[in-house]
Amino acid sequence: MTWTRAPSGQFPLDRTERASRPNPPMTVAFNVPRLVGPELEYLAEALANRHLSGGGPFTQRCERWLADRLGVARVLLTHSCTAALEMAALLAGLEPGDEVIMPSFTFVSTANAVVLRGAVPVFVDIRPDTLNLDEALIEAAITPRTRAICVVHYAGVACEMDAIMAIAARHGLLVIEDAAQALGATFRDRPLGGIGHMAALSFHETKNVMSGEGGALILRDPALVERAEILWQKGTDRLRFDRGEVSKYTWVDVGSSFLPSEIIAAVLWAQLGAMEAITAHRLALWDAYAEALAPLERDGLLCGPRPPAAHRHNAHIHHVLLNDAARRAEVLADLRRAGVHAVSHYVPLHDSPAGRRFARSAGPMRRTEDIAARLVRLPLHGDMTREDVANVVRTLAAAVRPDAVAEA
Repeated sequence: MTWTRAPSGQFPLDRTERASRPNPPMTVAFNVPRLVGPELEYLAEALANRHLSGGGPFTQRCERWLADRLGVARVLLTHSCTAALEMAALLAGLEPGDEVIMPSFTFVSTANAVVLRGAVPVFVDIRPDTLNLDEALIEAAITPRTRAICVVHYAGVACEMDAIMAIAARHGLLVIEDAAQALGATFRDRPLGGIGHMAALSFHETKNVMSGEGGALILRDPALVERAEILWQKGTDRLRFDRGEVSKYTWVDVGSSFLPSEIIAAVLWAQLGAMEAITAHRLALWDAYAEALAPLERDGLLCGPRPPAAHRHNAHIHHVLLNDAARRAEVLADLRRAGVHAVSHYVPLHDSPAGRRFARSAGPMRRTEDIAARLVRLPLHGDMTREDVANVVRTLAAAVRPDAVAEA
């Protein structure tokens, strides 16, 4: 398949262009990575630069752009959000037996980064409105072993960061933002990823702004920058050598190969330039979903997301909560048979084999268990149109109310 260049920020593909693609596997795919225009040009530039390993010109451009956007001391691109979380755990100085408070309703990387240091994830239940860590339950979960709070901004909807930062200050804890889904979202006009002491971003192809694979470690605290650069450079002081601060570089600390290649950074640079257009298109689709689903909500058949007004989200996810958890598998199967790829999200970590082995829960997890059992994540990506949204909702209506005509 040959990709043609589209003007930067043009969304979505028209029907003629989409029809020219060979045999799409579904009428509405769950995710389609969207090229925004300059990717091939920047890839050619990266090849012409003859600098394909990490830390080159495109890496530096992306890091500066993100640091300016988030208002932070330093950004380091990584090969994944998982890598950024693992760097954050190293910078937090976690040791065996230490504890980190986090939600169970998250991807496994959030907990794995802690477990790899020998520390213990301590799960706290979530709020029913944001599906994020319930800040009212945090202090009861703090023990003498607690070292950090790791918040997860699910679906690009902010946690209650003012309350969480105040709790952390009272107890001398670090706050790590798992902002994998949150680039472009804000809490009270402050960008997510730039509020905690550290944060991790994802540029996986399922994210709004993507580079296939990729991530970034965000450092708001300048005191963390020097060691972070050493960890990033495999435990060496190579960046100090590059800046002329030392006469040679050597192994000075632990570290690993966290850098992405310039190929990844070149794709990311194209995507960052179109972030406003990407977000605007996704918000239009999100609003279209909310409008089309309203009759089903009024009839009490399901409910959709209701992010608080102060949490300006980035339309990363649109989900619904079914009334009957026992029917979710049937509903998902009906959607798939009709050509709509929707998925469940997540299996709570506290109820997983590794979660029971490596972590513990601080109190009941009733909301986490209830929401995880009923949630259906709907298709939402840059290749979609309002017509696609209407198709998804018509199909969903038939699945949850097969005896009635859909009202989408």
